[in-house]
Amino acid sequence: MSTPLIWFVFMNLSILLKPGYCTETSDQVLSITPQTQEQVDTLRNVSTHYETVLWQPVSNEYISTQVQVHLYVPGNSSVTVKAILQTHGITHKVLLANPNVLTEMQMKNDSTDPRSGSTFYERYHTLEEIYDWINRTAQDNPRTVKAILIGSSYEKRPLYVLKLSFNDRPNRKAMWIDCGIHAREWISPAFCLWFVHHSLSFYQQNSEITRILDSMDVYVLPVMNPDGYKYTWTAIKRRWWRKNRSISKSGFCVGVDLNRNFDVDWGIKGSSQNPCEEINCGPFPESEPEAQAVANFLRRHKDTVQLYITIHSYSQMFIFPYSYTFDQAENHNDLLEMVQEAAQRIKRYYRNTYTYGPGAATLYPCSGGSDDWAYKLGIKYSFTFELQDRGEYGFLLPPSHISGACNEALLAVKTIAVKVLEKTQAPANHHTI
Repeated sequence: MSTPLIWFVFMNLSILLKPGYCTETSDQVLSITPQTQEQVDTLRNVSTHYETVLWQPVSNEYISTQVQVHLYVPGNSSVTVKAILQTHGITHKVLLANPNVLTEMQMKNDSTDPRSGSTFYERYHTLEEIYDWINRTAQDNPRTVKAILIGSSYEKRPLYVLKLSFNDRPNRKAMWIDCGIHAREWISPAFCLWFVHHSLSFYQQNSEITRILDSMDVYVLPVMNPDGYKYTWTAIKRRWWRKNRSISKSGFCVGVDLNRNFDVDWGIKGSSQNPCEEINCGPFPESEPEAQAVANFLRRHKDTVQLYITIHSYSQMFIFPYSYTFDQAENHNDLLEMVQEAAQRIKRYYRNTYTYGPGAATLYPCSGGSDDWAYKLGIKYSFTFELQDRGEYGFLLPPSHISGACNEALLAVKTIAVKVLEKTQAPANHHTI
């Protein structure tokens, strides 16, 4: 045992030996708002030790005064972590008292249980179930849905894009939606499935979805990070995995953050070249086969794809370029108008609040993000959606919340897509007799 740790245990014996203190051994997610720089430094240190996992923000470099931190603390570290917080006068609130129970609830997928009353789209699904759904959806809708293999992951799992195309008019434009770039954000792939199901079910029934599908092809990548997603299903302790599963040259740490691996100001801000970090940007831009497959596909289709949307969680935000700089995008006002209307409609219909704005100012500065890269490629309507919630459940949004989260995101997609059509489509020709 190191000298500082011996000193800490000795100084806090009175706390550690309080009657009943050591009975609290369940995992928890704590909400902590540091008030001073000393508390920030303490929290940064705690967040890199004791098997804790930062839920929000993603990296301890973003921890600052008056900014709420969500920290997962395993049961075997709970006593130590709380003693450190108490010693430094850092107050905390328990967000989730037993996340393992919620994890098991998310993984429970007993469709034969009549009490559940949930449909296929109101449950989370394993990677194998999603692959099966992709194949079945393409087979059941041969005229409108095509499964396109755009590449494979580090562990050689296929990357399938579903192309929704409802007519073969010439010069059709397109939109792109990707989900599951971060493994632990399970609501994200759930939305991609929800969106495809809604599109197929409500074409020619819902005016907005009909207009969109009549005017645009839609490319949907349900799971951009299949290796990481698969890994989060293997054990409760793996549920918080974020990155892909590529092995660094050192062999010491695993995984690259795919949303830091795109070739836009790569490796500069809000990213790390340390393979052990959550925001590891990889050894070079597009080093990861998942990012490269998406980038190659979009490069091939950059003349037709007008709208790029990447789905994340959590925090209820609509973000647009730029994230790598505080400079404003060329069409900043258009992008702001679109997300503002999406947020207003969600507030009106669902009584839920979404914040919005350029990434660097609204969330934090970071380089190598897919939305900035798509924008730089020429896709001038590029967005990141952060779905429900704001931290009540975080990455463990219960299955009962899937429909609410997806309906909100669906309303935002439709709002923005219609706006893009209004701004990019030439007015109809008026024929004279």
